[in-house]
Amino acid sequence: MRSLYLRIWLTVVASLALFALVSGWLVQRHLEEQRERNERVVQERVAAWADLLQSTLPPATATPAEQAQGLLEWSIRLRVPLAMDAADGSRIATTDAFVRRRLDEPAARERLRAIRLDDGRTLWAPRAAGPRAMAPGLHGPMGAPPPPGWLPGWRPGIRGPWPDGVGLVVLLAVLFAAVAAGAWPVVRRLTRRLEALKAGVEAFGAGALHQRVDEGGRDEVAAVAASFNRAAGRIEALLRSHQNLLANASHELRSPLARLKMAMAMLDDASPEMRARLKHEIHTNIGELDALVEEVLLASRLDASATLDTSQPVALLAVAAEEAARVGASAAGDDVVQPGDERLLRRAVRNLLENARRYAGEGLEVQVARRADGGVDVAVADRGPGVPEAWRERIFEPFFRLPGHAEREGGVGLGLALVRQIAERHGGRARCEAHEGGGSRFVISLPAPKPAAA
Repeated sequence: MRSLYLRIWLTVVASLALFALVSGWLVQRHLEEQRERNERVVQERVAAWADLLQSTLPPATATPAEQAQGLLEWSIRLRVPLAMDAADGSRIATTDAFVRRRLDEPAARERLRAIRLDDGRTLWAPRAAGPRAMAPGLHGPMGAPPPPGWLPGWRPGIRGPWPDGVGLVVLLAVLFAAVAAGAWPVVRRLTRRLEALKAGVEAFGAGALHQRVDEGGRDEVAAVAASFNRAAGRIEALLRSHQNLLANASHELRSPLARLKMAMAMLDDASPEMRARLKHEIHTNIGELDALVEEVLLASRLDASATLDTSQPVALLAVAAEEAARVGASAAGDDVVQPGDERLLRRAVRNLLENARRYAGEGLEVQVARRADGGVDVAVADRGPGVPEAWRERIFEPFFRLPGHAEREGGVGLGLALVRQIAERHGGRARCEAHEGGGSRFVISLPAPKPAAA
């Protein structure tokens, strides 16, 4: 059977059936014990009644009127209809209540209990006396405690609409059917959500990257749905990023390749002076291609890596000073050690410095500062034309360049995107802001180190 909801429902129903059978057996056993106990109590009280009546009723030698009067007095005192037969079986006396209930008819003999007296006489009383016919302080049939009734008209050991034990079976069957019917919608609702989750996963696997599933509820199914949605969002973002990266990279590769083709075509017929210029152009384009490929690969690795070891101690001021020296910039600030990946953090600082040198030229400086919350800010400032406020977020997008800058300063538009990726993989962020006095200020904000586990 392949349907999960049927397997779950049948498991519930089977467990319920087993429970009903065991419960029915235990209840039936208890009722049998109760019936035997009641019979013993009844027999003991019948014997007590016999002794009591034997000593208090007029003797068999008394006149029938005297015996009838004594029987009537005890009937009123015990609130029980009574009749008495002589030793030869002839009826001596019958109370009015006995007659009204038609207990003197032959068909009613099964509903009567005989109390034998030592002198041969027989007292007749109903087996099951109602509440009004009970003696004071006595309960149940002939004074025994009344057994519990499971269904109207049915009592253990007493004739009723159903034979002995059938009422209990009917009750358990009704209970079983009710619980089985109630369990069906619950189980079906649970498995319907699983089916919806399965359909969502299959649709996502078929290429519908926007597919998400319902996260309603607080149970395990909702937790699985939420996990799937998070994973689907991450996968969609990665695939979209890779698609955009490849599309933009292929577009950016065309320009240097076209220039290379043109330079190679002109190289054979060029003069010595032109040949030197063409060789320089070829080397420049090759360097641009190499930088583009390197940055595309690094961006892909950062996107693809699920985890990143950021536990290495990195002396940020030393890294900043080394990279600043390469481009003739200055470095100052706090000598702090921050956990992270030194190679990537060095690459982020280098990209910021290269970007600032390309667009600003002079007045570059790197500042490392510890924040009040324990984190670190690494800032690269320049005195260039600055970045308009409207573009300060977009410049971190892959392959985005300010209008007109690509033709003048070159670049592939991945440097700042990598800076943001590296900052985010270290739990921080990258931003661009105006530099006081003119220019731009690019800041990498890293979080405070987490305390070591005890």
